Amino acid sequence: MRFTLKTDDLAERLSGTEADTARAVTSAMREVTDGLKDDLRADVVDAGLDQRLANTWRGKTFPQGGVSLDAAAFVWSKAPKIVDAFDRGVTIRSKNGFWLAIPTAAAGATGLTTTGARARITPGGFERRTGMRLRFVYRRGQPSLLVADNARLSKKGFARPNVGRTRGGEPFTRLAGRTTIVVFILVPQVTLRKRLDVEPIAQRWANRVGPILAQHWR
Repeated sequence: MRFTLKTDDLAERLSGTEADTARAVTSAMREVTDGLKDDLRADVVDAGLDQRLANTWRGKTFPQGGVSLDAAAFVWSKAPKIVDAFDRGVTIRSKNGFWLAIPTAAAGATGLTTTGARARITPGGFERRTGMRLRFVYRRGQPSLLVADNARLSKKGFARPNVGRTRGGEPFTRLAGRTTIVVFILVPQVTLRKRLDVEPIAQRWANRVGPILAQHWR
């Protein structure tokens, strides 16, 4: 989602030299850029969402160097689809019409693609990264599961093969700590409730442009 805040004809309403006006306009746009970006980041954190998502909000003031009567503030998110989903509240369904695989903390954040590259975690990516096979567990009237058998939790809480090696390098199955771990929860759809207020925050800063410009006017 992207917002553009411009001064329009405010500069023409101000008396003084063009250079003074350009400096005031540019300084005001820089303040608006930082303020809007910071408030949008705070909105994400206050909603209980990830700090990484908050940090996807970025801002730039144009021109990036010097001053201009046409200075503008641009604030956008590098994760627009995620932000939009939490801003509107949407229902997400599987593309194939089957299940959505929701990773648990034991799954980790990334898996491996078929080419060996790191990517967002998926059941297939988990199996390729760990070498473990996932087993489907159907539960009537409850979300079904993908679990890893003969597994253990690492110190960081990730599912790992419950395998050790002898001094000679031969693998063996550990008896201690062996368990079945839930790696993915399967649901037909997920409804995200509205948790962000992007437009009101943007409008609030748009309304502040005039007063901020006046403060920067010398």
